[in-house]
Amino acid sequence: MAESVKCNNLKIYIFNIIVSISILYYALSGLASKDHYKVLVLGGGSGGIAMAARMKRKVGAKNVAIVEPSEVHYYQPIWTLVGAGSKSVASSGRPTASVIPSGVTWVTSKVAEFDPENNTVHTDSGKKISYDYLIVALGLELHYEKIKGLPEGFEHPKIGSNYSVKTVEKTWNALKNFKEGNALFTFPNTPIKCAGAPQKIMYLSDAFLRKTGKRSKANIIYNTSLPVLFGVKKYADALWEIVKKRDLNVNLRHNLIEVRADKQEAVFENLDKPGETEVYKYEMIHVTPPMGPPAVLKGSSLEDEAGWLNVNKSTLQHKTYANVFGIGDCTNLPTSKTAAAVAAQSAVLDRTVSRILKKQTPDKTYDGYTSCPLVTSYNTVILAEFDYDGQPLETFPVDQSKESRVMYHMKADVMPHLYWHGLLKGLWGGPGPYRTIMHMGMK
Repeated sequence: MAESVKCNNLKIYIFNIIVSISILYYALSGLASKDHYKVLVLGGGSGGIAMAARMKRKVGAKNVAIVEPSEVHYYQPIWTLVGAGSKSVASSGRPTASVIPSGVTWVTSKVAEFDPENNTVHTDSGKKISYDYLIVALGLELHYEKIKGLPEGFEHPKIGSNYSVKTVEKTWNALKNFKEGNALFTFPNTPIKCAGAPQKIMYLSDAFLRKTGKRSKANIIYNTSLPVLFGVKKYADALWEIVKKRDLNVNLRHNLIEVRADKQEAVFENLDKPGETEVYKYEMIHVTPPMGPPAVLKGSSLEDEAGWLNVNKSTLQHKTYANVFGIGDCTNLPTSKTAAAVAAQSAVLDRTVSRILKKQTPDKTYDGYTSCPLVTSYNTVILAEFDYDGQPLETFPVDQSKESRVMYHMKADVMPHLYWHGLLKGLWGGPGPYRTIMHMGMK
């Protein structure tokens, strides 16, 4: 045990050294960086890194820059498994410098202001950067503070959230220390990334409590603000069967508005009966926070009426500014916000920008494809894939609404590899071509 602890400490020490050296290198490089780029990418998440890699091949590394303040890049889809104790949080992160395409300039700042009329962006460090083409990939923001009692409530035990690196391990601590009582899982009254994740941890918690002999002492409750269990009927029907079979309690149109962590109480409003609230005692609670668009978009001419980046849902080109594009969670694309959606979008956006660079009209359209591997136990997954219309768009020639061990291993083992070595390298644009082959050219 002592040797294991020493080994882990050494790994953390080495990781910190790598991060520090990388930041120093890019900071020194940034001193000599220019103030104009052919393509400027805002955001170093999955969409930003993928598009920087693709644009590097289009216009050359020296003509591309990324604005991103974070020192560490995380593969967030794995946090569902971290919260259930089957993966480590350390395995989800790598130094940002290690995923930025070589030769591409990294501006280690936050975006402070847009000036699309003058093709310029201002950063919080006072830097003004101009561009020929702008790709906005700023993700979304978590708003725990919109729930009364949070985020300070996370200082107490028995509460966690898989949506933040700061709180994901608290979910596992709450689960493994569960004794008896209510296990609560929530879904907020806002758009969120990975809409299946709030219930994935419920299914995993159920499996863990069965494995440890505590299930008979647990009352598992899923309170969601939505009027449905899942947005696509085919998969919702399959999930309702699991809910019934495992004796899980689902309350629709219930929105978390307060956590009294010192008393282990959660307050929910009934969205169908304004003003009506209900207090639940809990032994464990997993909170999915309200989410919203990047604050920097607010008040800019790039936002839509709800604050999201206003892009054409087919080409990902901004509806007002022809040299501005968007990808991922920050956009107003009417589909689920997932890494799988980003992958499919990156292929379309790559083609869109390529055509525009040649003064041609975009000819490839995004159909809203996204994927949500619905983890239903420690070895099964329902692989939901669908389009803008909420119609299944499945890659494999099998019924993907059935629980599958193979799909679980894809989620846990194959997809992380595909993320780091495919998507972030600009080499993976989603399973569209493979779907065509497997379905013999049919949708």
